[in-house]
This record gives sequence, structure tokens and C-alpha cells, in this order.
Amino acid sequence: MAMHGSAAAKWALWMTVGVMSLLAGCYVGLWGASEHWNTADAALGEEHEVNFPAHDTYLLTQDALRGDGILYEVGPDNSLITLWRNADTKVGFMQNMIGVRPRYRYEIQVVPEGSQKSKVVVNVHTEGVPDSQIADYKASKRFALFGEIDELAAKYPPPSSTPASGGVNFTLLPNEDLKALAKRVTGNEDNWRQIAKDNGLGSPTDLSPFQSIWVANTLLKNAPSKASSAQ
Repeated sequence: MAMHGSAAAKWALWMTVGVMSLLAGCYVGLWGASEHWNTADAALGEEHEVNFPAHDTYLLTQDALRGDGILYEVGPDNSLITLWRNADTKVGFMQNMIGVRPRYRYEIQVVPEGSQKSKVVVNVHTEGVPDSQIADYKASKRFALFGEIDELAAKYPPPSSTPASGGVNFTLLPNEDLKALAKRVTGNEDNWRQIAKDNGLGSPTDLSPFQSIWVANTLLKNAPSKASSAQ
């Protein structure tokens, strides 16, 4: 009788240890899953150059977001933060038990790269989205955001800041900066400073490809009529 009682006690002890271990494992797994799925993960950011001043690019980006029905908040220094959107990622049993709701949003910053060029930097932030799927929520892939910005830029070019008369517009040659342009059309590369001032530029290389540069008649080495015909 004592032997049966001892065996039953050992069996009960092993059962108790097993159940406690199982519960401990479930708790740790649940805690770990909660920790992972409730922490926002940032995917690799994206960058896109636009041949517009930073403020104009900032407005174009807002127009592109509105066109896609994406709500956002305006931040300082040409920044935007979109509101959380529900993701179409499916969650597992454990994540569903802890109330995971996959979602994502974008943090956008427009960075100036000269007076006539800027860069759009977009980071996607997610919750409840596996690491392997975060790239699917990048703005360029999910909404073709950069392509829409370029389309708007082509449709609404910025107004020219150069005078309408009293000079000649020159198109930059490949790999030509303001010093080279000044040497070519005025005969003196030092005139780049006045040309830059007239065109709202900050340096000899503050240019976009094939940009049109206005040069005052008083700087030209040829008569305006000759310079115009040469163009």
C-alpha cells in the first residue's frame, strides 16, 4: 500500500512539474511575441531626387499623398507623418490572441540639395508585420509615390524666377557648371557669381541637368542678337 502511495506521489510530482514547465513556456513565448509584435520596426528608407526647390517638392509630396487618399500630419522642417493604415498581413494564432492588428505608416522628410533640387526621404514604420514583409509596404511599391511626384512635377513646373527681358537663356552643356558657362558665353569665368545671383543659385554646381540659365546682355561677349541666334 505504501509503495502504491509513493508511486502516486511521484507521478503527481512529475505531472505538477510538467504542467508548470508548460505554463512557463507559454508565458515566455507569449511575452516574447508580444514584445516583438508590439514594437514598431522601421524598414530601410527610400530616397528620391526631384529637380524642384525643397518647398515646392514638399507641396508636391502632399498633393501626391492626397491623390492616394493617404491622411497625414504636417511636421516641422518639411516633414510629414501619415496616419496609421491597416496592413493586409495575416497574423498567426498567438498574435491574434494578444490582439495584434498589423498596420503601417510613413515618415517623410524633404531635404534641400541646392536652390533648384531636393530629396524626398521616406521611411516606413510597421507594427505586427513580419520583417520579411516590411519591404512590401515601402511607399514606392505600395503607392508608386515617387512616380506620382514626378508626374505632378512635370504637370506643374515651377515659375521661372529669371527676368523676361534684358538677357539670354542658355542651356547647360553636359557636365557644365556655372564657371564653364560663364567662360563660354561671357569670356570670363568670374562672371559666374553674377549669373548665380541673377538665377537664384548658391554655387557653381547648384544646378539641375539641362537647366536653363539666364545671362544678362551686359555680360555677354557677343551682341544679344548674335547670342540669341547661336542658341
